[in-house]
Amino acid sequence: MADYSEKKVGKQTVRLEKQPRIIATTSIVGPKEGRGNFRSYYDIILKDDTNGEDSFEKAESSMMYDAIADTIKKANLSESDIDYLCAGDLLNQISSSNFAARDVSIPFIGLYGACSTMSESLSIASLIMDGGFAKYAIAATSSHFSSAERQFRFPLEFGSQRVLTSQWTVTGSGAVLLALDGDFPKVTHVTIGKVKDYGIKDANNMGAAMAPAAVDTMYMHFKDTGRDPSYYDLIATGDLGKVGRDITQKLLKEYGYDLSKNYMDCGEQMYDANESNVCAGASGCGCSAVTFCGYIYKKMMKRELNRILLISTGALMSTTTSQQGESIPGIAHAVAVEF
Repeated sequence: MADYSEKKVGKQTVRLEKQPRIIATTSIVGPKEGRGNFRSYYDIILKDDTNGEDSFEKAESSMMYDAIADTIKKANLSESDIDYLCAGDLLNQISSSNFAARDVSIPFIGLYGACSTMSESLSIASLIMDGGFAKYAIAATSSHFSSAERQFRFPLEFGSQRVLTSQWTVTGSGAVLLALDGDFPKVTHVTIGKVKDYGIKDANNMGAAMAPAAVDTMYMHFKDTGRDPSYYDLIATGDLGKVGRDITQKLLKEYGYDLSKNYMDCGEQMYDANESNVCAGASGCGCSAVTFCGYIYKKMMKRELNRILLISTGALMSTTTSQQGESIPGIAHAVAVEF
């Protein structure tokens, strides 16, 4: 078995020896997302954003449960086969994940990385697998426009006017099932990010708040691995939106890394250009989750993409810190997935 010195690459990156396989994924989205650019790649598009529940918070939790259950079913496994569930969301005390975990009989590791939670949960689950502690593990996350809006911004009835830098929280959930064998995309490297804060205080400009973390994590990934952006068929950030994507691309070019040929931001690409109120694009844990579990994974299974780097990005804010006048720290984690 490889020791620490053989697995650690550079300062922040781990090279996975066992290379866990992603054997199944599920993506569930709301009606608005179901009209977007990736609509043909989602597994389930809800007819309404309550998913048959009597609150938006319950709807979000039910989406995550459905994503987890459907992913297990696709792999012809049962809940008892899964060693760990790593999941988180945006709501207070990650309540959506807690209540979804309540309904599945799987040991649960609750995570909070804001909108970086897809790559965070996938990183943690992959490290557990690589350490030889599990045969199967699930990484999952969710978000919901209505539950996030009324927790972090305004009552839904308020009807506040959106500014051009603001983003629309994705209603969606994604789940990934990892195994040790099979001809499936492999998680090969994990780069855990550092919290970066450049003093942005505007909760309606999260792209600018998160971009420094995305830049730092990608820079460290390229530096640690010795890889150039051209190594990957696709580099996808989580939910920087148009504003954050522009900043990220510009700053990385100053570091000598050109992303112009193979880079997209899931938030910028999520919605159709004619969709109303999305402004700079999408945000939320579900943004990179449903894009990875839908569009990216299915492209990989068709061998249209063979090497991808997913960098989910998160704004580590809360209603309390915002009201206290605090700035918005950012975090980003990178996961390399390859055939």
